[in-house]
Amino acid sequence: MTQLRVVLIKPSKYSIDGSVERFKKGYMPNATLWHIASLTPERIGNVPIQVMTVDEYVWQDLSYLHWLHHDPDVITLVALVGVQSHQFHRALDLAAYARHHGVRHCIIGGPHPMTCDTTSLQGRGVSFALAEAELIWRQILEDALAGELQPVYGADQRWAEQLPSVVINPPSSTDLARYGAPVLGLYPVRGCPYRCNFCSVIKISGRQVRNPDIESTLESLRRAKRGGVKIIKFVSDNFNKFPQVRQLLQAMIDENIDLPFYCQCDTQIAKDPELVALLGRARCYEMFVGVESFSRKTLKAAGKHHNHPEQYAEIIRLCNEAGIRPHFSNIIGFPEDNEEEIRHHLEVLKTLRPRIVSFYILTPIPGTEQYDDFRKADLITERNLDRFDGSCYTWSHPNLSRTQLQDLLYYSYVNYYGFLLKSGKLPDDDLRFSVFCRYMAGNKKHPMAGGFDRILVDTMTDYSALRRQTYDIDFSPLPDSLSLSAQDENLNRLADWRMKRPVENVSA
Repeated sequence: MTQLRVVLIKPSKYSIDGSVERFKKGYMPNATLWHIASLTPERIGNVPIQVMTVDEYVWQDLSYLHWLHHDPDVITLVALVGVQSHQFHRALDLAAYARHHGVRHCIIGGPHPMTCDTTSLQGRGVSFALAEAELIWRQILEDALAGELQPVYGADQRWAEQLPSVVINPPSSTDLARYGAPVLGLYPVRGCPYRCNFCSVIKISGRQVRNPDIESTLESLRRAKRGGVKIIKFVSDNFNKFPQVRQLLQAMIDENIDLPFYCQCDTQIAKDPELVALLGRARCYEMFVGVESFSRKTLKAAGKHHNHPEQYAEIIRLCNEAGIRPHFSNIIGFPEDNEEEIRHHLEVLKTLRPRIVSFYILTPIPGTEQYDDFRKADLITERNLDRFDGSCYTWSHPNLSRTQLQDLLYYSYVNYYGFLLKSGKLPDDDLRFSVFCRYMAGNKKHPMAGGFDRILVDTMTDYSALRRQTYDIDFSPLPDSLSLSAQDENLNRLADWRMKRPVENVSA
């Protein structure tokens, strides 16, 4: 009997030295792998389906590459999933490797192909997924069985209006062991109602907040607990905008799910102390908040009107009272920034003393409104997509040089975590993390890259000939952004309408 082998790979990225970024242990799981694995049926008709999953960031050898070789006894589909712009070259290379070794069916999906024009690379034996998996994954599987993939999928509709209830099966014990702790990422909700011009989330997931039935999330949590998962990362943005967030949290408490979890909230959480307290009771251990800047003028220029710096202290107070570790994410290098302003930002941050901070360089992410504006103004200086990862200088800043900005990035980490380490006794987890961040930044490595103990297994040069042979490029050109379809625009307009409704009706 014919079998369909589906190889799902979350590609890593190429570091500045050309190596494939890998870690002995990871701390940020990839939710997309397990989501698409769980979307995949056990069989289609009489054909059984075998799913293989690879998170390259935490895979320490090249043993998985043999799954990218033609096997006469199975039909192989290689899917590169969750591909961001800085991972796009790596995805292209893995697809080229599979094609070179006789695999006919390769497809690349995720933020980059969903939001960026890939026309110049189409028709070269590799397909592209331009929409959420719920809309197109079944058709991709059926086409692979039929013998031929289409060049693109989902060109007419990027987002599903209704998300089906998908129960996520946890990773195997072997896969869980690749992380510093047994951790699983879940998407209980998608979408963000705001209009930040630098943010890719509203281009990837849209501005309409959508969620499956909470029972599917609860069942995913039950299976995770039975499967040995110890930590959950709700990787959805603006968890507090989830209309059924209170029902979900209360159900987690009532059922004694008892799994510590991480979530992301917008700064409007400062106005909802009851929700923060409920998050704490449900065992939220860390809340990620994109504060970005203390300058209201800068925030408004970036379209982040909902951030009010005077509320930041209240977020920390509420989190501390609820037993939640506040994580403040900061962006340096806004057009209005200079070195004095960035150093001032750091000093203000110390007065608030969030237990975790992260810093990123403002990056015009391909597909965003800011990217389009910067390209039109001829401000983008970087031509290698590998560098669009939030840690590199990619555009011509009016006040800061490449060296200044990258030095300030690592200085901010070293200075802030040095301050925490000197300021008094820290909880053990905070102490370890502070030491780790200070050490990594001191060695000019971004602490939030996704893991620790980097290892060298392969490099870009191992695949560069295949890239030229398959796509006739050394590097992919900077892409144009993809426009939204009329259907997707209508879904965004629905988000605008809901934002204007009275608060008491939004959850109805």
